[in-house]
Amino acid sequence: MKKVLIKKIGDHIGEEVLIRGWVRNVRSSGKLQFIILRDGTAEIQAVAFKPELSEEVFAKAKSLTMESSVRIQGIPKEHPRRKGVYELAVTDIDIVQIADEYPIAKKEHGTDFLLSNRHLWIRSSKQWALMKVRHTVYYAVCEYLNDNGFFRFDSPILTPNPCEGTTTLFEVPYFDEGTAYLSQSGQLYLENGIMSLGRVYDFGPVFRAEKSKSRKHLTEFWMMDAEAAFVEHEENMQIQQELIRFVIRKVMASNGAELQILARDVETLKKADAPFAVKTHKQAVDYLKEKGVDIGYDDDFGAEEESLLTQESEVPLFIEKWPTDIKAFYMKRCPEDDNYVLGSDLLAPQGYGELIGGSQREDDYETLKQRMIDEKMSLDDYGWYLDLRKYGSVPHSGFGIGLERLIGWISGVRHIRETIPFPRMIYRIYP
Repeated sequence: MKKVLIKKIGDHIGEEVLIRGWVRNVRSSGKLQFIILRDGTAEIQAVAFKPELSEEVFAKAKSLTMESSVRIQGIPKEHPRRKGVYELAVTDIDIVQIADEYPIAKKEHGTDFLLSNRHLWIRSSKQWALMKVRHTVYYAVCEYLNDNGFFRFDSPILTPNPCEGTTTLFEVPYFDEGTAYLSQSGQLYLENGIMSLGRVYDFGPVFRAEKSKSRKHLTEFWMMDAEAAFVEHEENMQIQQELIRFVIRKVMASNGAELQILARDVETLKKADAPFAVKTHKQAVDYLKEKGVDIGYDDDFGAEEESLLTQESEVPLFIEKWPTDIKAFYMKRCPEDDNYVLGSDLLAPQGYGELIGGSQREDDYETLKQRMIDEKMSLDDYGWYLDLRKYGSVPHSGFGIGLERLIGWISGVRHIRETIPFPRMIYRIYP
């Protein structure tokens, strides 16, 4: 018997085939038993018609419960009223396992219950669709970078010192070496890679012990960091824009069915695939003041401000040239005014917040050394990082993308806890 995937069922009309999967749902109508079957690639309705089956096979169809695992033989047919949709006329059923009563049934459940049963919730249609989108986004980011001269350069997860301050770090005892930390970002290590490979990126889990309960925060999430030699601020933003627009197109091409399940307005995604808007931090503050926001020219933006800044934009918005005092020590100052840095944050439309943080990096040894002294950073601990500015320093830039935030915006899901298989938050580490 030919084994086929449900997504390929249209290639086998009229042939008897074997599908292996799980029962999403079952309903009965007299002599008909309707079985919604999924196999990870797609879903199909299998129809068991009593007059055409033995008593034993029809009894098996009637015994199926939600999430039972089965092998079903049948003949694919086009749906009589829905073009491009197929059904399976059942000829035989082999039950692998009859599932117990499924805890996540059709009724509504609270968030806490669903998170406690995340190992089962992940099977639901919406979560399945999100994981498919996640897969596309991840590989689209890698594909763009691979095709544009970037090389994978994996940074360590255990680090001897922090990347951006010590207040949001997870500490780990490390043998006789004292305390290590779970990485917040691979950026500092990636900057080493450009001196060898020119353009590099890493992509993996990072950790922030930030005590935030917002819908945009996780304590463990996936970050793509990229660094490029001889790339300055404007080109850095151009690379980011091209990458995001590439990802949008990939998802639109690969995940139409999933976006439909997620009820994502694809027209808004199509409109976002256009040149991005740009404002300086000062222009953004001026705009917010016009909207009645009480904010200063040296202030950072919170979720409310980010939403206001993008509420009238159909495309993502770069906020560039931030005040020096609220950005990291390694960002290069603007040559025309060193009160600002050559850095940018990319904000998604519709209030989804920051997708990317990036900047040109400070490439002068003495300048960077003095900043580190001013911020009371240990020159011994960071000597390896300073060395980059002593041996062949060049202008260079980089950026980081939070994978879950990008998936959240593209899929239209507000809580990023749904965009990762097993979310880790300050109040949850189970399952």
